[in-house]
Amino acid sequence: MDDVLKKYLPERAVATCLELIQNTGVHLKIVNERVTRHGDYRRMPDGRHQITVNATLNQYRFLITLVHEIAHLVAFEKYGRRIKPHGLEWKHTFQHLMLPFIRPEIFPSKLLPLLAKHFRNPKASSSTDAKLSIALKQFDTQQSDNSYVFELPIGTVFRIHNGKMYQKGKKRVKRYECIELDSGRMFLFQPNAEVEIIKE
Repeated sequence: MDDVLKKYLPERAVATCLELIQNTGVHLKIVNERVTRHGDYRRMPDGRHQITVNATLNQYRFLITLVHEIAHLVAFEKYGRRIKPHGLEWKHTFQHLMLPFIRPEIFPSKLLPLLAKHFRNPKASSSTDAKLSIALKQFDTQQSDNSYVFELPIGTVFRIHNGKMYQKGKKRVKRYECIELDSGRMFLFQPNAEVEIIKE
C-alpha cells in the first residue's frame, strides 16, 4: 500500500495517510476518472468501508479528497449514521484530520493561506471554493483547454462534460445564471466550473 500511495500523494503525507487507512480499516480503491466527483465513501453490505478516489487527481487534490472521504467514515463511527453527510460533525472531523497535513513540507507555500481559509469552514467539495480550486488546478499534470465559467463574457455559449450546451448569463451572489439551449431552462453554475467554449 505504501508504494501505491507514493504514486498519488505528496511524499511527506504518505506515512500519515497510511496510518489513517490502517486505523480506520478502510478499503481504498483508486479508480479511473469520473467526471462528476473526486471520490466517495460507502459502507458495503458486508459492513466493510470502501473509499474510491480518482487516479487522475493531482497529489494535493488527491490528499484532500482522501482525507475528506475518511472523515465521513470517522464521523459516522463517532456520531452515528443519522448525521448529515456534510454537517457540523463531518466538518469538525475533516478539520481535525487535515490539521497534520497543512504544513509547508506537504503543500506548496502559496496554497497554505487558501487551505487555512478553506478549513475554517470546509465545504462539501473543495471544488466549490473557487479560489482554492483554481490554485489546485495549477498542479494538474494534464492541463485542459477548458475555461472557467467566471472567465467567460456574458452571452458566451459553452458545452459541459455531458454534451449539453448553455449560454452564460448574469451573476447571482456567487454563481452564474446560464440558460440550457435545448430546453430554455435556467441553471446556476459555480464560477470555477470547467467548460468548453463553443466557437462561432
